[in-house]
Amino acid sequence: MAGAGRHQEVPARQAATEGGSQPEEKPSPRKRRTTKQTSRKRSPKPTAHKRDYVCSVRLNDDEKTQLAAAARATRTSLPAFLARSGLAAAQDLDSTAAAIAGHRELVTELFAARRHLGQVGNNLNQIARALNTGAHPAELDAVVAAVQRAVSRVQAATDRLLDQR
Repeated sequence: MAGAGRHQEVPARQAATEGGSQPEEKPSPRKRRTTKQTSRKRSPKPTAHKRDYVCSVRLNDDEKTQLAAAARATRTSLPAFLARSGLAAAQDLDSTAAAIAGHRELVTELFAARRHLGQVGNNLNQIARALNTGAHPAELDAVVAAVQRAVSRVQAATDRLLDQR
């Protein structure tokens, strides 16, 4: 048997060979990194101003392009721009409702004018066919007057649309 102070032929209080444990040595404590004094995060919003709800909005390419350009012009993000402009519209409900009603009215007028032009176009085709056969239809003057009224109606609706923008 080996002498005193030996454990499996390794002298006590000496490092074990081949990467074994070192019984008496204590590991040195880790040094802490020095933390920066300033935080990189923004300070949180007060709870009164915090937005908790998410609303999703679907846009087509043209709408997104137009809204993104407006957001860049006001130096805000697109969601912030949508929230602020929506809130501004909600605070002035009279003019917002009038603008929406005017827009709906204009769209209704354009659809009616389109329908009217379709009917007048059908009448013009019938008159053109009659003229090509050598006839002179009695409705010619009435159809030409209807075309002029329809064109005036479309022109007026288009002018109103352009004035709104």
